[in-house]
Amino acid sequence: MTLDMALLDILVCPVTRLPLKWLPAGDLERLNRAIVEGEAKYRDGSAIDEPVTQALVTRDGKLAYPVRDGVPVLLEEYGIELAALGER
Repeated sequence: MTLDMALLDILVCPVTRLPLKWLPAGDLERLNRAIVEGEAKYRDGSAIDEPVTQALVTRDGKLAYPVRDGVPVLLEEYGIELAALGER
């Protein structure tokens, strides 16, 4: 299932209210490496228990949200702070 592009045009981050875009493949790969290594956490501090197949990211590239079965999980606690992972 894919996300309707018209919907993507109106979605915003629940924390920053910045518009969202697809997380590029290279960044998604780095995120999944950090998940496997136990370095990536959700904003609430809990571990991410499975790799992310798709994600949306804020336009400034600081927060990402997983997309599960074509549905964006836009809950504040499920945000992933990409800056905390550093340059990989």
